[in-house]
Formats: sequence, C-alpha cells, structure tokens
Amino acid sequence: MGQRLTQIATRTGDDGSTGLGDNTRVSKNSLRVHAMGDVDELNSNIGVLLCEDMPGGMRTLLVEIQHQLFNLGGELSIPGFELLKAEAVLALDAALAEHNEALPRLQEFILPAGTRAAAQAHVCRTVARRAERAVVALEAQDALKDTPRQYLNRLSDLLFVLARVLNRYRTDGTVGDDVYWRSEKLARGDA
Repeated sequence: MGQRLTQIATRTGDDGSTGLGDNTRVSKNSLRVHAMGDVDELNSNIGVLLCEDMPGGMRTLLVEIQHQLFNLGGELSIPGFELLKAEAVLALDAALAEHNEALPRLQEFILPAGTRAAAQAHVCRTVARRAERAVVALEAQDALKDTPRQYLNRLSDLLFVLARVLNRYRTDGTVGDDVYWRSEKLARGDA
C-alpha cells in the first residue's frame, strides 16, 4: 500500500488531480475516484447510523462492515491490488440469512421511513447502490475483481433488511413495523 498521509493539506490536488495508492495521479473526476468517493460516503453514512440505538449484534456487524469498506476503498485506490476478500461477501450472506429469518415476509413495498435509525439505514442502502453503480462503471474501463461489486450488491440488500429490523427494534418491549406504500392500483385489487 502507498504511503500513509502525514499531513492533510498537501496542496497537490489544487490542479484537480489526486494521488492513488500506487503513486499515480488521476483526475478527481475519474471513474475510479468517483467509486472511491461513493464508498467513502457510504462508510461515513454507516458511521451516522452507528450513532443510533440498535441491537448490539447489529452494531458489531456494522463496525465490521466499516472496516471492510475501508478495505474496498484501499483496493479501489491501488489498481490491480486486492484487499477485500471473498469471505467478506460470505459474511454478508450469513448476516442476511440471520436477519431475514426473524422478519415477516413482505407483502407490499415499503417506504424508506419509520424510525430515524431505519431511515438512516435506507440512506446507507441507496448510497451503497450508487457505489455499486460506480464500481460497475469503473469495471467497464478497468479490470477489477468481482468481490467489490458483489460486496456492494450484497451490502445494499443487507442494509434494506437491517432497516426493517430497526423499524421493529424498541427498547420498551413494543414492536414497530415498516411504513408501507399506499398503492392505488393495489388498493383497487388490480395487482
């Protein structure tokens, strides 16, 4: 991995370029930098989600996801390098299975709403989808391993499920629910 930053204001990016981990410089508008930025934004949004009250196991899972997203960002910053391992995708699969099992089946579309924690999980989900699109766009230009794309795809699914879990989570013993979309077509029975 390239040199770690010892100072933040280097002024080397004043010309609209940024340094990658392999010491090459690219435009701050490159597909690689967009993908790196979307992953960074996702990680930051998960940090905001972690400020909310949630089950302890979910907190541990999200902190691990932050570490894996940092690995993903590092991998994106060094062309040809691999930091994110396939085991990270398998861990998301296991978390998806665990959290899905406790939820009732969806009979209707839900809105990205409910508790503040659930709404923030939905924000994270949408940023994960954007990061996934950025990685797919980068893949069309540069060869990447499959793991970054798979990880982001699985993570966005997991964040949807976690939002549903968070809408049900209450410390007072009551149980909440999702906010369902009121579809006129479905209300008429045209579905």
